[in-house]
Amino acid sequence: MAVIRHHVGARLSEIAIYKGTIYLAGQIAEDTDQDITGQTREVLGHIDRLLAEANSDKSHLLSVQIYISDLVHFDGMNAVWDSWVAEGNAPPRATVEAKLANPACLVEIVVVAAQRN
Repeated sequence: MAVIRHHVGARLSEIAIYKGTIYLAGQIAEDTDQDITGQTREVLGHIDRLLAEANSDKSHLLSVQIYISDLVHFDGMNAVWDSWVAEGNAPPRATVEAKLANPACLVEIVVVAAQRN
């Protein structure tokens, strides 16, 4: 079975799909002038769009890794997350403080999901 990739660049692909499992690259905000709530909202919007493209949605999340630049942002990020996550379908999740590649980015989210049947 082949690996299917979408939005392939020289350094990374935004999506890889193998045997019905979707792997997204880490998603960051393009508008880094936003605060943590704005950046988190934008990132979750990217995830919604990419999952839809791969025949999935947030109710099919298998695993999520969230990287935030400073734990001071934890509550703000969680407020947006809690209103976004599909009720009854909260995935296994890890949240860690990390120095992100772009210092203006406050949050980066990595998702693994299942395709819809």
